[in-house]
Amino acid sequence: MTKAKGDGVCPETAYDQWRTGSFRVLGTISFSHFLNDTIQSLIFAIYPLLKANFELTFVQIGVISLIYQITASLLQPMVGFYTDRHPKPYSLAFGMGCTLCGLLVLAMAWNYETLLIAAAMVGMGSSIFHPESSRVARMASGGQYGLAQSVFQVGGNAGTAMGPLMAAWIIIPGGQRSILWFSLLAMLAILILVKVGGWYKRRRAFKGGKAEGPRDAKSGFSRRTVALSLLILLVLIFSKYFYLASLNNYFTFYLMHRFHLPIQSAQYHLFAFLFAVALGTIIGGPIGDRIGRKKVIWLSILGAAPFTIALPYANLTWTGILAFAGGFTLASAFSAILVFAQELMPGKVGAISGLFFGLAFGMAGIGAAVLGKLADLYGIEFVYHVCSYLPLLGVLTVFLPDIRLRRSS
Repeated sequence: MTKAKGDGVCPETAYDQWRTGSFRVLGTISFSHFLNDTIQSLIFAIYPLLKANFELTFVQIGVISLIYQITASLLQPMVGFYTDRHPKPYSLAFGMGCTLCGLLVLAMAWNYETLLIAAAMVGMGSSIFHPESSRVARMASGGQYGLAQSVFQVGGNAGTAMGPLMAAWIIIPGGQRSILWFSLLAMLAILILVKVGGWYKRRRAFKGGKAEGPRDAKSGFSRRTVALSLLILLVLIFSKYFYLASLNNYFTFYLMHRFHLPIQSAQYHLFAFLFAVALGTIIGGPIGDRIGRKKVIWLSILGAAPFTIALPYANLTWTGILAFAGGFTLASAFSAILVFAQELMPGKVGAISGLFFGLAFGMAGIGAAVLGKLADLYGIEFVYHVCSYLPLLGVLTVFLPDIRLRRSS
């Protein structure tokens, strides 16, 4: 094996070292996603505390979610579109700084309006973090794009699952000011993301400053097929995240109302559901790499329907089981949907990531507000009867093209 002149390292060894560093970065960005979403999930996890402290209605709780999710969703496509053309390696650390500021405001909030400001600041941090970190995950994938997105996503879902536990263990007993302890997590994340930004910058230098893919790359499908496919994928995102909004925001209230559970016990049930979401996420991407993303999307969305439809009629034990099964099944869809969309529009990784993350956050926020209004008008149990049929929209997957078949033809 011949060494490269001047540096004493052969090209193959240099490439292997770079690949090893890439997979290490993938783990690091997943851990950063874990820290980011642990912090962000605190907003949802402490709703019972905020409802009691500020005498909020379900509508007001829904508006907090709406402000957070809309702030995140509206900015994400713009961030992704901009950074496709003007990469900003250290924007991840800046976004986490916004999240840190929102966390501090949330801990010190003295009225409802201040809570909304805190939610908006955390949402702004999310809008910067998600499209750029998704890009980094794809850069570090080694060509296994579905696996990379699953590894990245599972970090976030694990962090989301930790929120209820942190609320039950620290914030509920310690009160609103105890949120300040979580600023340490944000500071740790900033330090990590500065290092990730350095790798991002070196990666671009390694590629000669080129983008990750040509901007004018073609998918091989007609514009009409691409447009229809993106529309179907967006509808599927709506069905998934509108249903998940009912559980993320109101599952504790549902359990407390229907089964008379105390707050901490309800938080443990919410953790079990969110843990199932984390488990499901890690499966969807790599399976999609093997059998095709269309099959994963089909099984994930439509396959959750039996569990969601049965949940409103179940006792406490079966409610926990069905919520776990439904969350596990639904969660496997997002990585497959995102990579499917990226393959439909190659060369636009940031814009597609921003669009789909943004829509996911937006649907969750709108869902929280709409479902909060329904809960105030008709009761919390009515929400779960209405939402239980949303996964049936998974039948639309039949109209998606099979990218694997198209490429093999």
